[in-house]
Amino acid sequence: MGAGLDAKVEDRPGAGRVAQQRTRIQLVNREIILSAALEVFATHGFRGATVDQIAARAEMSKPNLLYYFRRKQDIYRAVLEHTLDDWLAPLAAIDRDGDPIEELRRYITLKLQMSAENPAASRLFANEVLAGAPVIGDFLKTRLRELVHEKAGVVRAWVGEGRLAPVDPTHLIFMIWAVTQHYADFDVQVRAVLGSQVDKPGFHEQTAQAVLTIVLNGIRPRD
Repeated sequence: MGAGLDAKVEDRPGAGRVAQQRTRIQLVNREIILSAALEVFATHGFRGATVDQIAARAEMSKPNLLYYFRRKQDIYRAVLEHTLDDWLAPLAAIDRDGDPIEELRRYITLKLQMSAENPAASRLFANEVLAGAPVIGDFLKTRLRELVHEKAGVVRAWVGEGRLAPVDPTHLIFMIWAVTQHYADFDVQVRAVLGSQVDKPGFHEQTAQAVLTIVLNGIRPRD
């Protein structure tokens, strides 16, 4: 028998390319599933959502979806972890050596942009926290806590150097989260107050400018 018959699939000509293509397809399908699941969970909540609804929104069969995720709980956890990875990236990017006002301006702007572009993710996270964070409680107490403590230390150093007004660093981060996610989590309330103004061109830019003016003027160093 020739050695070629005993060769592993990975060693055959073109096998590596096929494997890479399969991996890319799998990554794309996972993203499709997570995007569909986000909308379904944000609309119906964890208890009200079904795997059938997610499969239908992802435009794939239920057996195909279950190839990637065994249970609804696994999909839900993956959606939340994906959301948190996206949200924490701008906070992690705050640079100790940068200009404090510009670093915080960039962070607030990115958070507002993310809330405007993906309000379902913000609402899903809010619902999870209001439910007592049964799925991501450990994440909040470990990775999130560690990152907040790290960046609060950066803000504290800036305050100590006189580059920011005396503010509590942790509560500043809490306040930024609250104001930037408000426009997604309380969209119905915002629309009740502002009406059709919310859908006019430039609304999100005006919102960002108002929030930045209020927050940044509050933390600028005093003469």
